[in-house]
Amino acid sequence: MIAYRKAKGTTPGPGFLWLSGFNSDMQGSKVLALEAWAKERGNPFLAFDYSGHGEADGAFVDGTISAWREDTLAVLDALTDGPQILVGSSMGGWMALLAALARPEKVAGLVLIAPAPDFTQKLMWPDLSAEAKAEIMNAGVHMQPSDYGDPVPITKALIEDGEQWQIMDAPIAFDGPVRILQGKEDPDVPWTHALQLVELMAAPDLIFSLIKDGDHRLSREEDIARLIATCGEISERV
Repeated sequence: MIAYRKAKGTTPGPGFLWLSGFNSDMQGSKVLALEAWAKERGNPFLAFDYSGHGEADGAFVDGTISAWREDTLAVLDALTDGPQILVGSSMGGWMALLAALARPEKVAGLVLIAPAPDFTQKLMWPDLSAEAKAEIMNAGVHMQPSDYGDPVPITKALIEDGEQWQIMDAPIAFDGPVRILQGKEDPDVPWTHALQLVELMAAPDLIFSLIKDGDHRLSREEDIARLIATCGEISERV
């Protein structure tokens, strides 16, 4: 079962749907700050945990892009009303883009933080050692050391399943406003990856903000203030 937090909203306006990153959850500093801001404004707000993440059922090691995409669409369909601004961090950026492609009538705008579409093929797999790749292909899983905590299981199923959801090999159709926040010092998602995404997106109203000293998380006080200001600005657009 998916775990979620929902605020219905008290004023007219778009809702905000938060999409977390790979191996992250709805308890992070960015999502909590954005939730408090949305509630203060009276905007509808929803955050949830994908299966195998945070408070949701399931095991993380069993997760795939397909499963987490299904979680995202299920939440968007069943738990939101009216136009939504999807706020996606890292893998959440991939989920936001997949949702926008699948539900264009529901997604009014996108705020993407260090977006990592296609990360399984274009970022994760090339960065693995030959030994790690062999372990994944032969044993089905490799425990990858992480700068953010315990080693993370990288499975053959995750890598192979991710291939079918790649979107950065062709133009990406989305007409709503898009805002991308990217740290230049991001060690996990190179800023050039986000710039390539900019070039592929059809949206005419797209602003790419490169934070010169920003890292991957963009969770400093000034980063969160920038995120909130960006969400406020895009909400006026939709």
